[in-house]
Amino acid sequence: MKFTHLDQSGEAYMVDVTEKQPTVRQATAEGLVRVSRPIMDALREGTVPKGDVLAVARIAGISAAKRVPELLPLAHTIGVHGAKVDLELLEEHVKITATVRTADRTGVEMEALTAVSVAALAVVDMVKGVDKLVSIEQCQIIAKSGGRSGQWTREAALKDAGQE
Repeated sequence: MKFTHLDQSGEAYMVDVTEKQPTVRQATAEGLVRVSRPIMDALREGTVPKGDVLAVARIAGISAAKRVPELLPLAHTIGVHGAKVDLELLEEHVKITATVRTADRTGVEMEALTAVSVAALAVVDMVKGVDKLVSIEQCQIIAKSGGRSGQWTREAALKDAGQE
């Protein structure tokens, strides 16, 4: 297996994408925040003591998608042209889905993952005072498109690998 961010001597470097042509690219990630029943009820009723958890998490996720190069040392600075963060209240989880779009030389998978991760952290921050067992689970890319590799979905990849 060849790692693209390691040179021949095994040292890390930033991949040069100068010669790549900009293309429209999109990535979607999702993650879950497990919360207690009382917190889920408070989220549904809008009565969490710290305020509007879902709005804060949504804005935190969008903001985070634009700051990836500050957090990940080998990430390229790219134009984030669109970022959408959705939060859905399920039975025991807050499901967070982030979709990030660009027209640039490299993909936006890290931006989508960072958006989900930071949105999840915002949920934890807003409820941790009343739910000490809150946890973040299953942050993962579920789809991407554009660039040299084209379309990819986690569902199809798992099916191809026999891991449905």
